[in-house]
Order: sequence, then C-alpha cells, then structure tokens
Amino acid sequence: MSKLTRKEATGLIGAALILPHCSARKGTTIRVGSKNFTEEFIIAEIYAQALERAGLAVERRFNLGSTQIAMTALRRGDIDLYPEYTGTALIDVLHLAPMRDAAALYRRVHDEFESHYGLRWLRPSPMNDSQGLATTQDVSKKYGLLTLSQLSSLAPQLRLGAIPEFLSRADALPGLQKFYGGFRFKDVKTYDIGLKYRALLHGDADVVTAFTTDGVLDANHLIVLRDDKHFWPEYHIAPVVRIDALQRIPAIAVALDRIAPLITDAAARAMNYAVDVRKEDSTDVAAAFLKEHPR
Repeated sequence: MSKLTRKEATGLIGAALILPHCSARKGTTIRVGSKNFTEEFIIAEIYAQALERAGLAVERRFNLGSTQIAMTALRRGDIDLYPEYTGTALIDVLHLAPMRDAAALYRRVHDEFESHYGLRWLRPSPMNDSQGLATTQDVSKKYGLLTLSQLSSLAPQLRLGAIPEFLSRADALPGLQKFYGGFRFKDVKTYDIGLKYRALLHGDADVVTAFTTDGVLDANHLIVLRDDKHFWPEYHIAPVVRIDALQRIPAIAVALDRIAPLITDAAARAMNYAVDVRKEDSTDVAAAFLKEHPR
C-alpha cells in the first residue's frame, strides 16, 4: 500500500541543502531523499547522518511527496537514495501480487529494481511497518478480540474507522473479505489519517486501520489485531540506491548496511512517538538514535 495514502502528510516539495562534511572529498556528495511523512523523515535523516558520520557530504532532499514522485526523482538522478518499503515496492511500484514470504519478497523487489531500473536495495531493517487493524483494550476485552479471524466474525457488531483507500484496495478491506471471509461491519466511516485514532479513542469507532510502527499505538496502549492467517505482506524498510552512486561511492553501502539491523519495530515506534506526539524534531530524534549506537 502506498505510504503517501497510508500516512498522508501535507507539505510542499522541498529540500534542505546541507554543507559538505568537513572531511568529505570532492565529488562525494550524496543526495538523500524522502517521501512526505514522519517515519520517512526520521529514517532518511538517520541515513543522512550515518553517511556524514562516515565522512561523506550529504544533500538532503526530503519531503518529495508520494512513492511515485520519490521513485521518479531517483530514476531521473535528482536523488541518489531514499528509504522504501518492500511491500510498497512490490504492490505500488512493480504492481505485483502480495507475497507473504518476507525473504522471497525482498529478493523479488531487489532483482526487479536492479534489472528494470538500475537501482539496488541495500540491507533491509527488521522494522516492518505493515498494515493492521487496531482497537482499544476495552473493546478487546469486551469481545475477546485479539485476531483478524475473530474480527471477521465479530464485524457485524462493530464500527470500522478507515482511511478512504482502505475500502477499495485489493490488499485492504476487499482483500480481507475474500481472504478471511466476513468483515461485514455494522458501520463504516472514513477519516483523514490524522483523525482515525481520535475517532477510536473518543468512542466513534470500535476498530480502525493502523500501521504497525505508529507511535500512537504504544502511547495509548492500543491493541493491533494479529494477522493470524498472514494476509498482509511485510513492509521492511531499506535504502534504495542508484547503482551508479554505489559505483562512485562504495562507502554508501558500508555505512547504511551497518545501521540497518538497528532499526527495529520498537525503535521506529519510539521515534515516531517522539516526533508525532512529543513534537520533537526529526533531526534530533535521528541524532539521538545514532548516539545510542556508536560505530
């Protein structure tokens, strides 16, 4: 599912020019891009600071927009890399059917991007920002609701709050109805992405669409219903890089592969919470993350 519509964020296309690192060599400037929502800003900033820590100059071109805009910028050479999700690449870029095997999914997008676009996927992180459905602890206890299989049967008693695209996409509600059966809710209302959790917490919905690294989940002790039949693909994040940039600056892969294992679900949720709820700056949050994980 496209991350733009999954976590819509507004803002003009922009880029911040960062002066070269004092120890950088001429011709080693790396243009790091991002899409236009919190998690992308944070992960792209982690990539940028990790590269600077390796002695490379970085130009930040964040807040580009949707997956399609970021991919166009990458293929055109306006940026050298940006963070992307394996499931997004499979479904929204390659327009292929969902795959439930995470390793096979990664290999597929890795090979397809390299052969078709001249782009290379570096080492993926454990972080999996997958789709999900969430509820409150009170609703979970009242109905004994913990899994999607249970929700498929209980749906006629419950109200769904969803972002608009969830009602039409094959990998969203129609797919759940086909894959699990059921999922015929008593009532369905659509909300802007920033309002869906408010609807849940205010009692205007019993279940809402979610993404598994949303910071608000932990902040409000919400329950993400377990996808017990494994309907959704994995959305592991990784840097997607122009091969010509890697040939020019091999240190890109070394620096980013080193930090990839450190970006976990828990780390992502904590960082998203810091920015979205505590209103900290994504640059500072990324710097704190890297300070916790020195070279």
